[in-house]
Amino acid sequence: MLTDNQISMIIEAALGTKADFAEVFIEDRSSSSVGLLNNKVTSAFSGVDTGIGIRVMSGTNSVYVYSNDFDFDSLIKMAKEASSVVNSGEGAAMELMSKLKRYTPDYIISNALLKQKKDYIDFLKKAGDFASNFDPMITQTAASLSAGKRIIRVVNSRGVNIEEEQNRIRFSVQAVATKDGEKQTGRIAPGTMRGYEFVDEFPIIEETQKCCESAIRMASCGYAPSGKMPVVIGNGFGGVIFHEACGHALEATSVGIKASCFTDKIGKQIASPIVSARDNARIEGEWGSYHYDDEGNESSDLQLIKNGICTNYLVDELGSRRMGMKPTGCSRRQDYSYAPTSRMSNTYIENGDEDPKDIIANTEYGLYAANMGGGSVDTATGEFNFAVNEGYMIRNGKVCEPVRGATLIGKGSEVLMNIDHVGNDLKHAAGVCGSQSGSVPTNVGQPTIRVSSILVGGRDS
Repeated sequence: MLTDNQISMIIEAALGTKADFAEVFIEDRSSSSVGLLNNKVTSAFSGVDTGIGIRVMSGTNSVYVYSNDFDFDSLIKMAKEASSVVNSGEGAAMELMSKLKRYTPDYIISNALLKQKKDYIDFLKKAGDFASNFDPMITQTAASLSAGKRIIRVVNSRGVNIEEEQNRIRFSVQAVATKDGEKQTGRIAPGTMRGYEFVDEFPIIEETQKCCESAIRMASCGYAPSGKMPVVIGNGFGGVIFHEACGHALEATSVGIKASCFTDKIGKQIASPIVSARDNARIEGEWGSYHYDDEGNESSDLQLIKNGICTNYLVDELGSRRMGMKPTGCSRRQDYSYAPTSRMSNTYIENGDEDPKDIIANTEYGLYAANMGGGSVDTATGEFNFAVNEGYMIRNGKVCEPVRGATLIGKGSEVLMNIDHVGNDLKHAAGVCGSQSGSVPTNVGQPTIRVSSILVGGRDS
C-alpha cells in the first residue's frame, strides 16, 4: 500500500502548475452474498476489490482518473496526465497533510463477513420454507443476503487526511402469488450498518407472513379507479416519492447547473407549512449513514425544509464552486471508479403530530397507498410517476377493499404543497439510489402523510 509520502507526491503531481485542488481516494472493499430461488441456492459470492482514484480541479473544470494498479510510478504518470487536461487556472500549493483521522464503528457486535455461507442459507431458508407452505397461491419465492465492509481513505491538497470503515448488511425476501394468470409480489428488504446481530434479531417469520398476505391480497383484488383524489401514503418506503421527486432536485448535481425545479429557492416556500424534511447521515446504524463523506468532509444532519421553507441544498465540492456555497458533507460515490458528487443519505419527512388513524378517519374518499414501488422522475420539472405496490380504497374514513394497478402521477413541487396531514409514525426504509456517481445505499422515510389531491392512474375492475 502507498505511504503518506507517496500519496503527497501523487497529489503534488496532480496539482501541477494550473490545478487548484487535487485529491486521492483509496478504497478497500470486501463482500459476501447468497441468493435463493424457490429455496434452492442460485448464487454464492465472496470477493475483494481495491482501487485508487485521483481527482484534479481548476475552478469548475474537473478531471477524474482511477486504477486498481498501485504501482507508484504509474500513479505519478496518471496524476500528471490528469493535471495536463486541466489547462487553465492559477494553481495552488499543497497544504501539509494533517494527522490521520480514523473512524471505526464501535457498535458492530458480530462481523457478518466472518459468518459461513451456511449461516446465510439457513436464515433465508426459514423464510422460503414458511412462504412456500403458507398458501397454494404462493407460487414462487426468492431471497438474498449480502454483507460488505468498505474502508476508504481520502487525502487532498487542503490537508484532509481521513479513513473510515463502513459495514453494511441487507437481505430481501419475496413471495409471488398467482391467481388466474395474474402475479403479485410481496417483498421486504431491510438494510443496516450493524453486524450480523441484525439478522439474528430480525422477526423473519412474522415479516415473511406479511409478504405472503400482501401478495395474496393484491392478486385477488380488483383494479384501482383513476382520477384526481386524496391519497394517504403510508410511512417508511412511502418516502421514496420525496426522495425521487424532491430530494434529487435539492442536490447540487442539478441545482448547480440550474437544471432543478428548486434552483434559487433558499428561503422560499416550496412545501406546505406543516412539512419539514432532513437529510441526516449521522443516524447510528442506519443503512444510508456515514461519518465522513467521500471527499473527506464530516457528514451532516442537514435541514432541507423547515415548515415549508427551503433551507439548504446538498452540496459537494464541485457544486460548492458552481453555487458559491460551502460543502455540506454529502459527497458520495459507488466506489473508486466514480468521481464523487452530491448525494442523499437518510432522507425523510419529519414527524408531525397527528395519529395516522385520524388521517384515515378524516378522509371521506381516496386511496391509501400502504406500500410504494418504483418509479421515474424528471428533476428539471419534478414530474414523476410511481407504482403503488399495495393499495386500498378509503371510504367514509375507513380503509376498505384492496386495489391493484394504481400509479401516482404528479410534480414534486405540487405534491409538497398539497400535503395537508402529517402523522407521528416516522419510519425509515432501505434502498439503493442511482445517479452520476453510481449506486449508493440510501434510506427513504416519512410518517404517514396525506396529499389532498393527486392524479391516480388506474382502471376500474
